[in-house]
Amino acid sequence: MKNTQLNLGLIGVGRIGKVHGEHLSYRIPRAKLTAISDVNLEEAKSVGGRLGIGKIEADYHALMNDPDIDAVVICSPTDMHATMIEEAAAAGKHIFCEKPIARTLREIDKALDAVERAGIKLQIGFNRRFDANFDRVRRAILEGEVGEPHLLHIISRDPGPPPIEYIKVSGGIFLDMTIHDFDMARFLTGDDVEEIYAAGAVRVDPAIGEAGDLDTALVTLKFKNGVLGVIDNSRKAVYGYDQRVEVLGSAGGAVVSNNHPNTTVISDATSVRRDLPLNFFMDRYLDSFLVEMKAFVDAVLDDAPIPVTGVDGRAAVALGIAARRSYEENRPVRLEEIEGK
Repeated sequence: MKNTQLNLGLIGVGRIGKVHGEHLSYRIPRAKLTAISDVNLEEAKSVGGRLGIGKIEADYHALMNDPDIDAVVICSPTDMHATMIEEAAAAGKHIFCEKPIARTLREIDKALDAVERAGIKLQIGFNRRFDANFDRVRRAILEGEVGEPHLLHIISRDPGPPPIEYIKVSGGIFLDMTIHDFDMARFLTGDDVEEIYAAGAVRVDPAIGEAGDLDTALVTLKFKNGVLGVIDNSRKAVYGYDQRVEVLGSAGGAVVSNNHPNTTVISDATSVRRDLPLNFFMDRYLDSFLVEMKAFVDAVLDDAPIPVTGVDGRAAVALGIAARRSYEENRPVRLEEIEGK
């Protein structure tokens, strides 16, 4: 684009929509949030009033049809993502869409075909790639600081499970929670997974099992380049939000530890201790949401490559589908088995 500023419309003003709205309004100079849409019109008006947005709509089509809007940010419920991507592409809008694109590869492929035909840019919201800690590990691998990667271990545990009503519509732990770790595994290794094995259990809350899901999982990954990976997930770590990564390579290793509210360590005659890790994902990753949105705005305005593409979004969902099949059938699953599902 030749414009110096990107005009955006925001679809959905839930928790993450509000974060994106504030960043676009106040923290990204090259962006201008001009319109907001949400089926809850009163909430949209409330958010729009705080952000000084003049155009507030209940129907998102008003944003798609507005010729003054260059791009849309999709923060709607998951079951609307693919449809909205197709409609935005048809309207010639660039798109930032929260994960996942959809829960089936057929829906995703249809949406990505629409994007390709329209020649617009699509970025998927895997914000953890933009966290300074994980980005440093990626650079350490790319620049050969750890040598040839051999092992990858990702620990991702929430401080507590979401409401059961959310669990029922989430798509399950692998498509809702582990999906971030699947993307992180591909990001760090720079490669695709060829085989996956997933074990799971209900160890936190029986109601999660009654809702048809798991709350504890261990996933092993075999990458095409020979790297072996392990992801361990829990819906409840009583000590806080546990987000760690370790990479072992032929020449060294890299470790990301948890973020804490402070760096203070207390020592006395009986113990050495510090405060618990941060307890909320927004505290841990707030900066990454800003960096990812700035990257999207810059990529559109500068006609630069998108850092997290629709192909990346598809790959993470494919891994989630394969993990569920592996758990249900109690066997390793090759990714080629679930193509087109």
